[in-house]
Amino acid sequence: TNFSIRPYDDGDYQAVAALWQACNLTRYWNNPAKDIEFCQHSPASELFVGVIETQIIATVMAGHDGHRGVIYYLAVDPDQQGNDLGRTMVRHGENWLKELGVWKVNLMIRDDNQPVRAFYQAIGYEEEPRIVMARRLEEKPD
Repeated sequence: TNFSIRPYDDGDYQAVAALWQACNLTRYWNNPAKDIEFCQHSPASELFVGVIETQIIATVMAGHDGHRGVIYYLAVDPDQQGNDLGRTMVRHGENWLKELGVWKVNLMIRDDNQPVRAFYQAIGYEEEPRIVMARRLEEKPD
């Protein structure tokens, strides 16, 4: 296949949002437009799209807090899963972070998402005994 990875472009929004929906990544608190805009305005984050010809079939968002890197929004079109594209996208995000001097990558997986947990374990990620705590800084939308 003629697969390539490039940074997100404003014209990619509809395809990316549809892909994230198809991959069950969105929740009411994860507004794709808002998350993408926030990413684009931060020098510490980047959204990459994986493309075959002109069709966006994969994404990965990578960012860092000045100490640790994080992988977000890894998505591969359900029809293309199992073709090693997920691993390719993760490695692309990791390499971008490494170029910035980041030495460790974290990610979060919903605890009931066994297939994604197995995927990340298969590409070298390990579970670490941590408790993730969070507090929303904005009101829940109606």
